[in-house]
Amino acid sequence: MSDWPGGRSEERRRQAYGRGSTGAEPEGARAMPHVRRPVPPQQYSPPQGYDGAPVAGGHRVVGQGRPGDGDGYNTGQVYGRGAPNGPGGPGGPAGPGGGRPPRATRPNWRKRITVGLVTLLAVLLVVSVGTYFWADSKLRTEVDLSKVKDRPAAGEGTNYLIVGSDSREGLSDEDKKELHTGSADGKRTDSMMILHTGDNGTTMLSLPRDSWVTIPAFTGQKSGKRFAKSTHKLNQAYSDGGAELLAQTIEFNTGLRIDHYAEIGFGGFRNLVDALGGVEMCLDKPLKDRDSGADFKAGCQELNGAQSLAFVRQRHQEADQDLGRMRNQQKFLNTLAKQAASPSTVLNPFRLYPVIGSGLDTLIVDKDMGLFDLMDMFWAMKGVTGGDGKQMTVPIANPNLPTPSDGVAVKWDMAKANQLFGQLKKDEKVTVSDK
Repeated sequence: MSDWPGGRSEERRRQAYGRGSTGAEPEGARAMPHVRRPVPPQQYSPPQGYDGAPVAGGHRVVGQGRPGDGDGYNTGQVYGRGAPNGPGGPGGPAGPGGGRPPRATRPNWRKRITVGLVTLLAVLLVVSVGTYFWADSKLRTEVDLSKVKDRPAAGEGTNYLIVGSDSREGLSDEDKKELHTGSADGKRTDSMMILHTGDNGTTMLSLPRDSWVTIPAFTGQKSGKRFAKSTHKLNQAYSDGGAELLAQTIEFNTGLRIDHYAEIGFGGFRNLVDALGGVEMCLDKPLKDRDSGADFKAGCQELNGAQSLAFVRQRHQEADQDLGRMRNQQKFLNTLAKQAASPSTVLNPFRLYPVIGSGLDTLIVDKDMGLFDLMDMFWAMKGVTGGDGKQMTVPIANPNLPTPSDGVAVKWDMAKANQLFGQLKKDEKVTVSDK
């Protein structure tokens, strides 16, 4: 029996070591029997260097002999991590324990953030457009400045005529009693201001309602009767011809062209303040006025709508009566604008929308005034509070001028007044003082 593994015969031995060989087997052959190993399935035999040189990727083929070595140990197996078709490799069978698990897909945060921002912007756009059309539909464009006759040429900047009227529109008998408004018919001006905006800042100029001025000739709105030019208190122009005649009278006496008109009555004023949640005012002294209903202590306090209306209407506690009242009105309007534009109002839709609704429901404006014009006027008023502008009254020569038919009136200092009106018309820096 042959002593060769696998039952190899002597002839096979001779073929392996050379035919006709008479010598003994090499020591290496005796020490390591030549055993055929089974070739594993899906073996990978990449190109390799001669005599077992390293292949690409740093792997070595084990058992690769020289060409012509027969079927020795040439298995072509590749060892090393990540062999393309080896165990654990991307193309080979799974290694022990199922091989490396598939890597989880990472979330694309850049894409998510982009989608979120686009969605947010779309929502804001829809809300903004909806709010604009809602607010625009509430504007009461009832004043037609195109009807004003003999208008002066337009100057630089923009002039807003802001009027507070004593209109009782929308007030019940109980409201009139609470607000101390009385029940007088018709409408009269309670306050008048020209707000000028331009490159040289903002000027808020108060015009006393008892100013002694020339009212140009006009045709009565209801009677159709023609009235000649006359001299009366400024308030008379509003009573006789409404907003259009008031604007014409102010243009005639100042030379300033009125670009836009805004008016609010008692009820609208009260509702606006209440929607805002009140306005905080700081008083230097206590105020008590039976006619307006004002009764306030000194110091800072929050005034509701009814209290605010009483504050801006009271005058008997002021040494200069109407002039002192105008200063209080300017102070209040500036504070109101500042609080209405605060983040606590603008960023809170539960407060912002009631404020807008209350303000626009009773605000009367001219036909050419849009929401952006109204916003410009509002921000200009707020700017005056922040120091970006000047508050003043038209220069006064005599606050107690006796008149033939209208009682005591206010006479302007025409030298200073004309200089002031000229600076505003040219949008120059105001240097005139009202003292």
